[in-house]
Amino acid sequence: MRNRRLVISAAVVAASMGLIPGAAQADPVTPGKKGISAPDVDLKKAAAENFKTFKSSAERSVRASAGDKATAQSAVANPNLAVGLAAYNVSAHSLELDTTITSDPNRYVDAVINWGDNTTSNETAYGSTTMTTAHNYAELGTYTITVTATDRADGTSVTNSVEILTAGSDFTPYGPTRLLDTRSGIGGAKAKVAPYTTARVQIAGNGSIPAGVTAVVLNLTVTNATSGGHVTAFPSGAERPITSNVNFAPGQTVPNLSVVPVGADGYVELYNGGWESIDLIADVTGYYTKAASSGYTPIAPVRFADTRDGTGTARGQLAGQSSFGLQIGNSRGVPAGVTAVALNVTVTNPREAGHLTAYPSGQSAPSASNVNFTAGQTVANSVIVPVGADGKINIRNGAWAGTDVIVDVVGYYSLASEGAYLRLKPTRVFDTRDPNDPIQNTPLWARDFIPIDFASKAPNRTGYVLNTTATNTAGPGFVSVAPDPNYRWQYDNGSWTWPAAPNSSTLNFTAGKTVPNLVQASTGYTGIIDFFNQSDEDIDLVVDMFGYYDKD
Repeated sequence: MRNRRLVISAAVVAASMGLIPGAAQADPVTPGKKGISAPDVDLKKAAAENFKTFKSSAERSVRASAGDKATAQSAVANPNLAVGLAAYNVSAHSLELDTTITSDPNRYVDAVINWGDNTTSNETAYGSTTMTTAHNYAELGTYTITVTATDRADGTSVTNSVEILTAGSDFTPYGPTRLLDTRSGIGGAKAKVAPYTTARVQIAGNGSIPAGVTAVVLNLTVTNATSGGHVTAFPSGAERPITSNVNFAPGQTVPNLSVVPVGADGYVELYNGGWESIDLIADVTGYYTKAASSGYTPIAPVRFADTRDGTGTARGQLAGQSSFGLQIGNSRGVPAGVTAVALNVTVTNPREAGHLTAYPSGQSAPSASNVNFTAGQTVANSVIVPVGADGKINIRNGAWAGTDVIVDVVGYYSLASEGAYLRLKPTRVFDTRDPNDPIQNTPLWARDFIPIDFASKAPNRTGYVLNTTATNTAGPGFVSVAPDPNYRWQYDNGSWTWPAAPNSSTLNFTAGKTVPNLVQASTGYTGIIDFFNQSDEDIDLVVDMFGYYDKD
């Protein structure tokens, strides 16, 4: 069990019955003691499928042409000269190359490594040896590495090559487009998904989504549920994980954004973990491939629109069947030229049931939905949406009556962004319901937070794709996820200061509800991510990890 610190007495002032953040939480007079943990996750193992080994044996060495004078001499001078290659992915953009030189002893051999991206490296061997050289590729893709080894004394020269593929994946915006709707038979049978069975959704080869896609961004929506349950999304052909993507109760229509690994056959599986049949809808907004495209830059949540006070749009509720445009590119720290944006969109004070749709400017509103709500409900959902050529997106209210809308930007995709995606086997980071959980084995106290050290020792990991779920809630409130300003050493020696609660919500809940939401969490400059319980009651919190962004 972690050390508990002093509970502060300052309250959080929040609008809409404590469901949407208003004024930030005050710092405590004395922070007391607080433990900090790293996820009990073997990232190397969880990400192993991304990291390959590429080899070309020494037997494939090619000598200079027989007509070359130096080659004729080398038949006598260094007849055993050869070069073997083995390359290993070590991060999204980087690899290490083992160059194994076979040579007669006491001879210097110069090796020139052509990395296939218009750069070279030079190494020198003395006799037979193996040299390891690291390299970082500016762009993802397939490259041919060629090594030429030359005997310094007589000019004997051999060459070998190996083709490699970088480990990371870049993002391509797509849609929004509906790939599955069991109510109408889009993408499958016109029938509910039976309990404890899966619906298969074709990703690769569907529309213009290419073969070789590694992961897909889906907005998954459960509707017409007659019992409670959850949906788990996972790659076709893989073992179903214990993680969940969407949690639902009877009569609810619940969406949640998911970044889902795609199986080798180009499909994903959607498992109905409920006791009764459900209808499932899947809308795609983008996909990841190993070809160079848009990288990701996470940021601390920034409020871009709030109809309650007129931030970013007109003040006053967004009327039914209407929309507003929102400038994303070249605004509030987001550069021009972004291809897509990661948002957290919150609906509050809706007058009747409906849905919101986010879509790029210059297009008609699609049939896809991003946030579904009922009258009086406050609900948030993560959204990844392509950005129009003018740098704008549109937010449309599909209800017949007005609602307030809050839009927080948590990151953006662009050709200039360095963050490449590495998908993981879905893994549970912590579960406060589990008495044996190594990070947090008791409920998260009211107005408390959990700091998790995700990347203090891996500064090139800029963000993580997580699913956060609040459950066993005793009252209304919200969860916020944001980077921590304290360094690991400050927590270790007790000199940390209370981080300010962010002016944004990741998910909103009411008493007795189980509510999930995806979050693309920035690690900030310290590598530590905070999970805040911004309510007056204790909650249980479950966090699952699906991947991370690496700029190296």
